[in-house]
Amino acid sequence: MLFSRHKNHLPTPEEALKGRAEPGFTVPDRHTVLGNPLAGPYPEGLVVADFGLGCFWGAERKFWQAPGVWTTLVGYQGGHTENPTYEEVCSGLTGHTEAVRVVFDPTVTSYAALLKLFWESHDPTQGFRQGNDVGTQYRSAIYAHSPEQQSEAESSRASYQSVLTGSGYGEITTEILPAGPFYPAEAYHQQYLDKNPAGYCGIGGTGVSCPIGVAPAEG
Repeated sequence: MLFSRHKNHLPTPEEALKGRAEPGFTVPDRHTVLGNPLAGPYPEGLVVADFGLGCFWGAERKFWQAPGVWTTLVGYQGGHTENPTYEEVCSGLTGHTEAVRVVFDPTVTSYAALLKLFWESHDPTQGFRQGNDVGTQYRSAIYAHSPEQQSEAESSRASYQSVLTGSGYGEITTEILPAGPFYPAEAYHQQYLDKNPAGYCGIGGTGVSCPIGVAPAEG
C-alpha cells in the first residue's frame, strides 16, 4: 500500500521523510571500471553533470562507457530528504529521483555529447515512470551545475521535442533544474551492472535520434 499510494505524487517538504544529518553507509573509494575516485573533490578542469533517466543501474553504464567520462556514481537527487536510503526513495516519500553523476573531461567530450546520450538512452515523455518501472524516483531529470548547463539543457529539450513530436511521441516531461544536494547511493548500487553483468537493466530509448549537434571539445 505504501508504494502504490506514493508512486505518482511528489511530496512537499512538509510531507517528505526527514532523513538524517549523516549517511548511514559508506561509498567505495574507486570506480570498478574506470578506476578513478567516485566522490569529489575532483581534479581541476573536470566538469560535473547530473542526470536522471530511470533505474540508475543501466543509466550509469551508459555514461561510464562514453568517451571522456572520468568517473560516474549513482545517487538520489531532486527531493527533500537528507541522506536517504534506497528503500526510502522507493517509498515515494523523499521526492528524489534515481540520478547519475557524470564527471567528464571537457577536452575530450562535451556537455552537448552527454545531453545527446541522455535523450537517446530513455523515453523522456513518460512522467513518473520509465518502461515497467513506475514511481516518482524514475522520472526524467537534468540538474544543471551552471547557467550555461541550464541553458544548453533547455535548448536541447526543445530540439528533441521537435523530432519526438514528428515521430508521434507526446510532450517531454523531463525536469530541468539547478543542481541541489546529491546523495550517493549505497555501495551495492555503484557500478551494479559491472558487478552483475546479467543484472536488471530497464534503460531503453525511443529509437529517435537526437538532433543536438555535438559541440567541439573545449580546450
